[in-house]
Amino acid sequence: MSKRYLALISATALVLLSACSSTKLAETTDLSGKATDSTSGAPAPISGVAPVVADHLNPNSLISTQRSVYFDFDQFTIKAESAPVIERQGKYLASKSSLAIRVEGNADERGGREYNLALGQKRAEAVVRALKVYGVSDKQVEPVSFGSEKPVALGHDEESWAKNRRVDFAYPSK
Repeated sequence: MSKRYLALISATALVLLSACSSTKLAETTDLSGKATDSTSGAPAPISGVAPVVADHLNPNSLISTQRSVYFDFDQFTIKAESAPVIERQGKYLASKSSLAIRVEGNADERGGREYNLALGQKRAEAVVRALKVYGVSDKQVEPVSFGSEKPVALGHDEESWAKNRRVDFAYPSK
C-alpha cells in the first residue's frame, strides 16, 4: 500500500513540476513592425532613446544629490541655507502625490541615546512641517529618528559632528 501511495505522490509531483516549466520564447514582431520580447510583451529598447527615469531615481538630479538638511548643535531650527533644498524636495513631492518617503532625523554622537533620538525626531518633524508648506500631504512623509545610530562621518571632531546633525530624505528605491 505504501509503495502505491509513494508512486502516486511521485507521479503527481512530476506532473506539477513539468507543468511549471517554461520555454524561452523567441523574439516576435508586433503589427507596427517593432521587435518585442515575447516573454514580457514590452517593446524592445530602441537604440538612441533613453528610458524615462523619475528624478528621485536619477543619480544626477538635484532631487537625488541634495537629500540632506543640516542643523546647528543641539538645535532643530531649520537654517536659511537649507531652504532651497526643502523647497525643491517639497515641490517635487507635491507633484508626485502617490510618492511616499521617510524623513530621517539624525544627531551627532554627543548626548545620551534617548536625548539624541528625541532631537532627531524634532528635526525630522521640523522638516516635515516645512515640506507641508509646499503642498506635501501627511500620507507622503513619515518622520523617523535614528539619533546618533546612522553617522555619515565617523570622526570625533566638529567637522564630523556637523555632517551627522542632519535630516535625510529617504526615497523608495523603485
